[in-house]
Amino acid sequence: MKPHPLRTELHDEIHTRPRPPVKAPHAVSHISLLQPQRMPRPVPPALVDWCIRHAVEPPTSGQSHFEADLGALRLKWERHGEFDDYTVYAAGIDEREPFARNSGDIVLADLLQGTEGEMIAALRIAVVRAGSARIDEKSVSAMLESPNFVGAKVSDGQASLFSSFRLDDRGFGRFLLADATTTPSQLGRAVQRVVEMEVYRMMAMLAFPEARRIGGELDRVELQLSELVARLDVAPASKEPEMLHEVTRLSALTEQLYTSAAFRFGAARAYRALVRQRGEELRETRLQGVQTPTDFLERRFQPAMAYCDAVGARLASVSERIARASALLRTRVEIERERQNQALLAAMNRRAKLQLHLQQTVEGLSVAAISYYASGLSGYVFKAMARSGLPVDPELATGLAVVPIVAAAWWAMRAIRRKVVAEMPRD
Repeated sequence: MKPHPLRTELHDEIHTRPRPPVKAPHAVSHISLLQPQRMPRPVPPALVDWCIRHAVEPPTSGQSHFEADLGALRLKWERHGEFDDYTVYAAGIDEREPFARNSGDIVLADLLQGTEGEMIAALRIAVVRAGSARIDEKSVSAMLESPNFVGAKVSDGQASLFSSFRLDDRGFGRFLLADATTTPSQLGRAVQRVVEMEVYRMMAMLAFPEARRIGGELDRVELQLSELVARLDVAPASKEPEMLHEVTRLSALTEQLYTSAAFRFGAARAYRALVRQRGEELRETRLQGVQTPTDFLERRFQPAMAYCDAVGARLASVSERIARASALLRTRVEIERERQNQALLAAMNRRAKLQLHLQQTVEGLSVAAISYYASGLSGYVFKAMARSGLPVDPELATGLAVVPIVAAAWWAMRAIRRKVVAEMPRD
């Protein structure tokens, strides 16, 4: 039996992005960079230089996941379809000031010097032991530098997660994870879920400004479309080319909007589903008097995504309305064209009748002319016969020959007309 050439690669795909175990106290710094849409994307040169300086084997071309373990520091780099992830794990932080600058932040700053891309997500997760730090409203507010925060017990109550979902003075979002009884593997999965939830939330939110821009464009398109539809039944026929040009322009504009929004809105739906899934995987339990992170996202993040869905549905609706207006305009043009064709056919029928009458008149004149010239010729013949001594009266003979000559000319013209009609093609 011959195995598929990609069997091993496809089988091992589920193991390519492992979640590193985490043990409190720990600081996790993460940045996601949007990358230019070009294929293939090379391995970041800054990452290769960092690996060489630290005697670490750098990732190879085509590799989408890389990890480096330097003891107290661990670096993880991941390549996704639209962005690259850089995550640094630093062990042994000061639990009294868990968000103070640490060695992981220095490594991350070093890596990002000269790195191509635009930062779309940045967060720091401070993992502390629940028994070594006071986890109350005052201490959490101080560590998060915000009096307003959300929180919940996660991992079936074995840890607590807090965040204000605000950026600090360095542009990072802060998450405080207080570990109680979780294992390093469980804590590592919780950290990874928080990271992915925040990154995918920001990636989904990229559709929001696009939706607002398209919404403004649709306002203008709908106004112009309403004015166009109102003119369909009152505008004169001379305005039809102008209206046809207008509906074509609106259709092209809507198609451009749909093309530019299709990928972004589709990606937003996929990222939103991942945000919801990661939130469910945290297995939250409500803390008294504190809103949970997923509840906060439901009230703040989901309305933005609902607006994107509404704009997408509105875009499809406007496209359908333009198609209907175009169909109505085409129907009107076809009806007008049919009326013009009927008028043209009626005029052609009238001209055909006139041509028939003219042809009949011409045939009569032709018979008379032919008969006249034939009678003249026969008169010359009869005169020649009389000069030769034959007993022929030229004038009497010519007069008697007129009747058969006219009959012969009429019969000949009739035969020619029948032959022409018989040879004409029939529809």
